[in-house]
Amino acid sequence: MCGSPMLEKLRERLQAHRPGRLTLDLPQAAVLLPIVDRPEPTLLFTRRAAHLNTHRGQVAFPGGKRERHDPDLLSTALREAEEEIALARGQVELLGRLSDVISLHGIRVTPFVGRIPPDLPLIPDPGELDTIFEVPLRLFLEDRRHHTDVITVEGRPHYVPSYHVQGQVIWGLSAMMLVELLAEGFERPISLFRPPADGRLCYYPPRRLEHP
Repeated sequence: MCGSPMLEKLRERLQAHRPGRLTLDLPQAAVLLPIVDRPEPTLLFTRRAAHLNTHRGQVAFPGGKRERHDPDLLSTALREAEEEIALARGQVELLGRLSDVISLHGIRVTPFVGRIPPDLPLIPDPGELDTIFEVPLRLFLEDRRHHTDVITVEGRPHYVPSYHVQGQVIWGLSAMMLVELLAEGFERPISLFRPPADGRLCYYPPRRLEHP
């Protein structure tokens, strides 16, 4: 049972949600959106290490590619969280699942939302990460975005919020997952396919997915 009434309501909504499932034959990955059950709940993020060849310095949720021994994608998300930030899977209460998304590199990513206790002794794996940080959920619920990235993928514009907080930039795939969490889990009037009522728009060149 969730300690916070807000998170209990979130669990109810996510359990009633019917997330989109993709059946495309693509490499699979999974991530965990860890919500820290504080008096003012926070969302936990990581930042990829600067020495990595790909995605270095980018903010992301704990997660990674599915391995052969993973029985399902939830196991992938929990295993990766344990490897990346020393989050024991027994400390995660699953609240629900979000829709599959496809990265620009042609990977099918399945997001899971989980509640975790506050003040766990989490440690970033220096081989992959250089920091772990928390952001109050209130910042996202109040839609305090810095600007909106307009990314046209396969001919369809996506209005992706970009948040600048604590010297970090939360955007791209992680922000796309956040939009569904806010819309479905908290009933906020936000959509990837509708421009925001106000705010600065930054346009990116049209992109096509890089299928393997």
